[in-house]
Amino acid sequence: MMSKAFFLVEDEALIRMMLTDMIEELGHRVVAEAGTVDKAMMLAGSSAFDVAILDINLDGINIAPVADIISMRKIPFLFASGYGSDGIPPAFSARPVLRKPFQIEELERIIKTLLSDSDEAVA
Repeated sequence: MMSKAFFLVEDEALIRMMLTDMIEELGHRVVAEAGTVDKAMMLAGSSAFDVAILDINLDGINIAPVADIISMRKIPFLFASGYGSDGIPPAFSARPVLRKPFQIEELERIIKTLLSDSDEAVA
């Protein structure tokens, strides 16, 4: 699998750093990151990335506006949450969810699935 550029949205800096380490260990790179919905909305519309990983709840604010922007750009994304699928915006209930904490193997599996699904959508 070719190296992909990732956009991370996570309000806990330590989790964001751990996630960055996992992504880099899998051979990819993080090109943009945000810890607030406002910053994430700005970056979601302006940054060049291949995949996004979105925390569902950023300091009490739902990620839906950011997911909307990324979805309109037709960029694959997944959710990461300590609450599992609770709180996923209804429009995105079919999106994959990683329940925190997760292992690098789970992240790798879900990224591969997400990328193969998006490749089929393009074909």
